[in-house]
Amino acid sequence: MFLETADIETASADYASRFSGVAGAYFLDKQTKVALSLLSDYPKATVLDVGGGHGQLAAPLIQHGYDVTVTGSDDCCKDRLAQCIPQVDFEYKTCDSLHLPFADKSYDVVLSFRLLSHVDRWPELIAELTRVAKYCVLFDYADRRSVNILYDHFFHMKKQMEGNTRHFNLFCRAELAKELGRNGFQKPIFRPQFLCPMVIHRKLNNRRISSAMESCFRMTGATQLLGSPIILRSDRAE
Repeated sequence: MFLETADIETASADYASRFSGVAGAYFLDKQTKVALSLLSDYPKATVLDVGGGHGQLAAPLIQHGYDVTVTGSDDCCKDRLAQCIPQVDFEYKTCDSLHLPFADKSYDVVLSFRLLSHVDRWPELIAELTRVAKYCVLFDYADRRSVNILYDHFFHMKKQMEGNTRHFNLFCRAELAKELGRNGFQKPIFRPQFLCPMVIHRKLNNRRISSAMESCFRMTGATQLLGSPIILRSDRAE
């Protein structure tokens, strides 16, 4: 058993249920569009998706011509991938996310979604992502500068409303930029996704209303300032 195995849960059917329905589709569509836009300058690149057994980005990346390898911390992390992607279209490897079995700069792009906020040894994870990336890394995280600042006070309420939510770590932009800098990566781009907590969107269950609300927030600049989760891209220093 490896030290960090948070991706086993995120690759499960139960966790996938959090992204079912109208609100879930809205959330995933938004994240996918932002991720693809951030990688548009590396078409058909080789991509390592660390802890990507949930399949959120593997399928759209393959559809857009990327050469994708997915890792998981247990063989079961491949199950959801096998359900939605032909096995011939991707490679999969069970391994330790803190000790990836790949040489330095093995992949053009290394990404990791639904993982950083759920691991304790996150500096080691960032070190591995950056070590293996030739050009850039891409990952999402929960930002402290958002409604998440009330996380400790409202977690139990959120748990009652959602049922299968779980604890997660919060980060600030400066500490992540500093950690990336230690590993030779610079100029992080931060793309906040939503201002309104996803639990609210799930309760609304109306894509048109959710989209209208979030569009207003983005137009005022509130999302860029206080939105979460955030997709971060950082490039290797020349």
